[in-house]
Amino acid sequence: MWTVAALMLVIFSWWQLKDPTRDFAVSNAGDDKRGVDSAAVNEVVNIGEKFEQFGSSISNYKGTWSRFRGADYDNILKNSLPLMSKWAPDQPKILWSVELGEGHAGAAIYEGKVFVMDYDETKREDALRCFSLEDGKEEWRRSYKVSLKRNHGMSRTVPAVTADYVLTIGPRCQVMCVKRESGDLVWTMDLVRQYQAEVPLWFTGQCPMIDNNRAILAPGGSTLMLAVDCTSGKVLWETPNPGGLKMSHSSIMPWTLNGKKMYVYSAVGGVVGISAEGADEGKVLWVTKKWNHSVVAPAPVCFPDGKILLTAGYGAGSMVIRVAPDNGGYKVEVLKEFLPKDGIASEQQTPLVWNGLLFGIQPKDAGPLRNQLICVSPADVTKVVWTSGKENRFGLGPYLIADNKMYVLSDDGTLTILQPDSKKYIQLDQKKLFDGQDAWGPIAVADGFMVLRDSKTMYCINVKK
Repeated sequence: MWTVAALMLVIFSWWQLKDPTRDFAVSNAGDDKRGVDSAAVNEVVNIGEKFEQFGSSISNYKGTWSRFRGADYDNILKNSLPLMSKWAPDQPKILWSVELGEGHAGAAIYEGKVFVMDYDETKREDALRCFSLEDGKEEWRRSYKVSLKRNHGMSRTVPAVTADYVLTIGPRCQVMCVKRESGDLVWTMDLVRQYQAEVPLWFTGQCPMIDNNRAILAPGGSTLMLAVDCTSGKVLWETPNPGGLKMSHSSIMPWTLNGKKMYVYSAVGGVVGISAEGADEGKVLWVTKKWNHSVVAPAPVCFPDGKILLTAGYGAGSMVIRVAPDNGGYKVEVLKEFLPKDGIASEQQTPLVWNGLLFGIQPKDAGPLRNQLICVSPADVTKVVWTSGKENRFGLGPYLIADNKMYVLSDDGTLTILQPDSKKYIQLDQKKLFDGQDAWGPIAVADGFMVLRDSKTMYCINVKK
């Protein structure tokens, strides 16, 4: 006679043999040991101290993807060259690849040059690296010694690039401004030492902004936000932080509401709108602490009618607020708050607005919709228009629109081309480009070249027709 214990052992052993996922390892941000290296506690960092020149080239390319989410901060490339919608068996071609330190920092592209932040664990150096878009050869590198302890990747930010400057934020909140063409150091800033910023859980994720030749940064700490003249390094204004908001992994977004330009930032502890112009520049226009989560990565999605979609992972879900003028100031009203399973939400990437529709990839805690691409109407972000279906899940990877096509990169290096549509999911083509892992870094596109990455390698492919 079988005993109950013996029978259970046989069943368990059979299940172990049959279960196809028994050897899978779940990869979650922060699973590896979190925190700054103990050597960093009293470390003096000479930001930008080292420069190496490897070569130079003249490029005829004029296209740009000059910052996080592109020229208009919306992840849409306007006036794109015609791009492929279907691939032959040998397409798209990987033109070049470069090994990087572990991380999720996306590239910026400016007139034939690729700029990316990278941490070298062997040298213990954080670096801004400049490559030729055409052949992937490194042309120069501006770096500095800084101690980091591996934390599911180190570098996470996209540089901001203009005709004159490149602005970066490193993993421990060190800021560099350099000359775009030469890499010459213009000025530096340490947001931790100068403003008591608190390095976020998985290092800095805030991508810097250059607006009208001004670096716009949100350290938290003693100063909520500040503007620095890119040419001189002079601080032009500082926003006090009496509410104690902290730096998140989210990035500042510009927004114009009823003719008033402001900077919107989803911090740890609340959301704030800071005046970006006029006599009150740098002053807090409005703030709400009703959106308060410890891990916030997606940027705010701001609409012309005063609505803002706020979203985050780890069960936070989303919130829709409305900002409206009120007796010479502004009032903030919460319109909706919901869990990931009940409407559009995102763990890492920022949802994308196109032709009056809102697209996003649901987080892993969105129930049956987990990791699916969904389409909703901004009028009601809890009403799903269509989904990619359970057969088409995309993980935490990035997406953008160029030439009226959406390109979505899955965690494992699979690139999918979609036709953005108001009624249904339309997949045009799909191909596994490389054997990737954690391909989360934002994509950049310019002159028909697409630069993308996984956690350890950056690739450039040709997507021109």
